[in-house]
Amino acid sequence: MVIVDTSAWVTFFRRDGDLAVKLAVKGLLDEFEATLCGPVEMEFLGGALPHERPRIQRWFDIIPYLGNDQKLWRKAAGHYASLRKGGLTAPWNDVLIATLAIEKGVRVYAHDKHFPAMAAILPGLSLYEPGYNGGYNRGE
Repeated sequence: MVIVDTSAWVTFFRRDGDLAVKLAVKGLLDEFEATLCGPVEMEFLGGALPHERPRIQRWFDIIPYLGNDQKLWRKAAGHYASLRKGGLTAPWNDVLIATLAIEKGVRVYAHDKHFPAMAAILPGLSLYEPGYNGGYNRGE
């Protein structure tokens, strides 16, 4: 499974979005490997235009959801501190998504500079790299 970050969803739904990102998200959806989590859903739906929310929600209703408990927030706080110690200040929502990915043992697909920077500091954070022409890449 791969958590599709908000940055990738934004590009996927944008008419003029980066074609490589669109193909990668489509590849994950086609292989039933895309997954969703609360921080991504809140961030993306919260920023969507009101008339777009129902269409986006229909997509999100069929994608597997990774839940979490309050302990995730404590672990994320530790990761946030580790990142700052390593010289990186990342948005707390991205740190929360990264922490969830580490805890669940899944990769993250993001079109966002913070995730590669976090992966260099946080052990266990694995990023998804799409295969040829956006196809699903089973390897890590």
